[in-house]
Amino acid sequence: MMKLTGISQITLRVNDLRTAEEFYGGILGLKLDHRVGANITYLRINSDMLVLVKAETPGSPETRDIRVDHFGFRLASDAEVDAAARYLDDHGVHIVTRPAHRREGRAFFVMDPDGNLVEFYSMHENGIQKDSKDIDLSSPVSYIKGSRQNKAKESEEQKPRRTRK
Repeated sequence: MMKLTGISQITLRVNDLRTAEEFYGGILGLKLDHRVGANITYLRINSDMLVLVKAETPGSPETRDIRVDHFGFRLASDAEVDAAARYLDDHGVHIVTRPAHRREGRAFFVMDPDGNLVEFYSMHENGIQKDSKDIDLSSPVSYIKGSRQNKAKESEEQKPRRTRK
């Protein structure tokens, strides 16, 4: 068996590289490591890398044709999870689920500018807890469809309208 030591990078295909950089770098605070030409950006958190690659074909937020199911950023405590949700909401980020207690900790989900699902979570010190009535066992996927449709509608409303002369 291999002895893996971690995940060194996640690579996302994005529609607009600069918009994705603003979300992951400007709002979430990942540091720019380097760029390769005009179509690839490497962002860093400690030793972990998030690589943004300009998609060859555009994706649509309302479809489920997403290149990554979801990925998560771990926070140190439940309080930090709640604070992150407020911060992202204040920055106009599309919140899919509000913070809730889950078996492994407290978590919530947002969508990035391309409709990718991003989780922010804390972990219980004693691991996964047994089911109880105050733990949210729902899947974020159940919220996604309407959420993606709303995001696509917002995107359409922001596009300038062309008029015929």
